[in-house]
Amino acid sequence: MSQISPPLSCKPVEEGFLEGKMLIAMPQIGDDRFERTVIYLCVHNPEGAMGIVVNKAAPNITLPDLLDKLAIPVPSESPLRVPGTTNCPVLVGGPVEAGRGFVLHTQDYFSEDSTLPVDEDVGLTASLDILRAIARGRGPSRALLALGYAGWAPGQLEAEIQANGWLHCDPDPELLFGINLDRKYYSALSKIGIDLSLLSGEAGHA
Repeated sequence: MSQISPPLSCKPVEEGFLEGKMLIAMPQIGDDRFERTVIYLCVHNPEGAMGIVVNKAAPNITLPDLLDKLAIPVPSESPLRVPGTTNCPVLVGGPVEAGRGFVLHTQDYFSEDSTLPVDEDVGLTASLDILRAIARGRGPSRALLALGYAGWAPGQLEAEIQANGWLHCDPDPELLFGINLDRKYYSALSKIGIDLSLLSGEAGHA
């Protein structure tokens, strides 16, 4: 990862848009990159949409590995020095600009210069400062680091939803930040009363 870079610009949420909601991929999504994914929508407005996949682990990399690559020191007293204690998994956030990183986190961390407040509970920060804070044990209480993001052109996501490519539901802390990634897809479906074994291409929207 070369750097943590800003996401798409934030515009006020308008009626009919799903900013701050979770997208759930339907079985017939037709794109292997999004099979059984759950995506938190950080931006959705007439200019397009941008979201972070929250249930797909990045292969062969951990947060300490990434901090080392970025030359961010981890103090000896940092919780990251204790194996298995990190609360910030590294995920594949989506297929767009996979060399860039984005930290999705609780709003107990906020940077006026680089945090995009998605809602009152969740922010998206795109700077190395948040990684330095996490390394020192001063970061948000819950967070995930995503490499890349999912992006849609104006009207594209709406068309995919209309074609039954996606369902949507409200977020909750475990869907966003839980470390049991394999359960998130089923948990998201259960929030809207969907049994995966009964899901078909004719299913309606959440």
